[in-house]
Amino acid sequence: MITVFKRILFLIFSFPVLTYLVTLTFAVDPFFQSRCVEDTGNYTANSAYERNLNSLFNEISSTTKLNYGFFHSKFGEVNAIALCRGDVKLNDCTSCLNGTVSEMKQRCHRYKEAIGWSEFCMLRYSSRNISKRLEISPGACLLNTRSAVAGNPEEILRVLQVLLDYLRRVAAARGALLKYATGNSSLGAQIWYALVQCTPDLSEQDCNDCLEAVTEGIRSCCFGQMGCRVLRPSCNLRFESAKFFDAAPAVPPPQSPQSTKEEDKQKKSVRIPLGASLSATLGLALFSACGFFIWRRRNIQEDNENSQEVQLLDLVQGSILDEHSSENFNRENVSRSQEFPSIQLDILHVATNYFCNENKLGEGGFGPVYKGTLADGKAIAVKRLSRTSGQGLLEFKNEVMLIAKLQHRNLVRLLGCCLEKNEKLLVYEFMPNRSLDVFLFDSSMAVELSWPKRFSIIKGISRGVMYLHEDSRLRIIHRDLKASNVLLDHEMNPKISDFGMARIFGGDQNQVNTNRVVGTYGYMAPEYAMEGLFSIKSDVFSFGVLLLEIISGKRNNGFHVSERGMETMV
Repeated sequence: MITVFKRILFLIFSFPVLTYLVTLTFAVDPFFQSRCVEDTGNYTANSAYERNLNSLFNEISSTTKLNYGFFHSKFGEVNAIALCRGDVKLNDCTSCLNGTVSEMKQRCHRYKEAIGWSEFCMLRYSSRNISKRLEISPGACLLNTRSAVAGNPEEILRVLQVLLDYLRRVAAARGALLKYATGNSSLGAQIWYALVQCTPDLSEQDCNDCLEAVTEGIRSCCFGQMGCRVLRPSCNLRFESAKFFDAAPAVPPPQSPQSTKEEDKQKKSVRIPLGASLSATLGLALFSACGFFIWRRRNIQEDNENSQEVQLLDLVQGSILDEHSSENFNRENVSRSQEFPSIQLDILHVATNYFCNENKLGEGGFGPVYKGTLADGKAIAVKRLSRTSGQGLLEFKNEVMLIAKLQHRNLVRLLGCCLEKNEKLLVYEFMPNRSLDVFLFDSSMAVELSWPKRFSIIKGISRGVMYLHEDSRLRIIHRDLKASNVLLDHEMNPKISDFGMARIFGGDQNQVNTNRVVGTYGYMAPEYAMEGLFSIKSDVFSFGVLLLEIISGKRNNGFHVSERGMETMV
């Protein structure tokens, strides 16, 4: 009897505790995701940044400035953006943001930049300007794993992509208050529902680009799933096999006369009537006469560009993968193709955050170079051919052909290339310490180059040059050996880069005469600069100039060269 009484007392006193624990369990949004960004650093306790961030959090929690579910503000150095789903009512939006603020305070405490997504809202803050900027990193992908997909996953993916592409155009074309669209599409008896949304501060083009990149990524993220959410700072999408949204935005933005029909159509599910399609076709026919001439001119230009890209693709798949004949297309070729892959453009878009200026490492004759981070966390450098590049396709082809065949610890490694949508990109291993000239010619950085370190760099460069001239399958003359073309890895090991101007010597060939003198004056051998005659001695001359720069810490244009100075240096 006493034992039973004790058990009853235990249950009575335990009930409040159990209730509290259950409340905590269900208070956490199961959809919540957060990303704390380490690159921008941390803030300290009681700092101005922390005070400004707390002021922003308080403003978000009590704000009445949620214009159609969107909020952006700034306190001191802190910038913040909040976005609620387009069909969420104001009270629910505020409640969602309050919960997100609480989660962010716990999960990303002391981080200067972070982002959090709940089911109905998104909140991000940063020490840098994030307003009106297209950003697709960091991101998250949430899957509906409650049931397996029924039907052909490829067919379902095709239907979803058509639906999402249409919604993307609708959302991007909407005004500056709300960029949001929902719809559905049928496949047999199954109806698929989808939602897309951008932060409304984006331009129409940026919203299009963001949603296009996210849509292209659903194959790798959501293939074969009954539902999925793809979350990015500037946009997001979701699809499910059951309806999960209201038919129209909770508070539709004011309609302009031009957009009324489009907005009315958006309040319903996304259907494209056959009659509308026929009307559009007849309307387009009226413009066909003028359009034909415009199309013809553009088509000729694209044919020329495509023919150049076909040549490059042939080079990648032919010259690189099989340098002798198509008869040898066997396991060896497969392994080579795996070593030198063609990388998809959308992967590089995500890696470089659409080639944003913050990721720009520098710019050369070829074009700009950007830092990128792949999905597995691997850092890369992406060289992007400028349309106005003085080097252009010839150097692109030259670099792909040469460096893909070279493997040496003192040569920078080419990981792959991309030829899509008129983009021509080369992807390299990332060198965190940039180039040698950054250290040599900056007095504050030069102190890091001790004499043993300088000697080690000289030895590494000489090994790389020796490999090019004597030890590789091909005898290669670099023709542009200089401090800015020597990259340094995390241990300050040198790697020769930029083979766009290099030339292959075949057989017993010792020297070549050219009318096209390329390279950097000051590093050029006199016979090459004046007569266009180059050989392995040309690279040796450049190496000698570079050697003097490493020893003295001065640029070569600082040396006094007498009338016989060139002969003395050789």
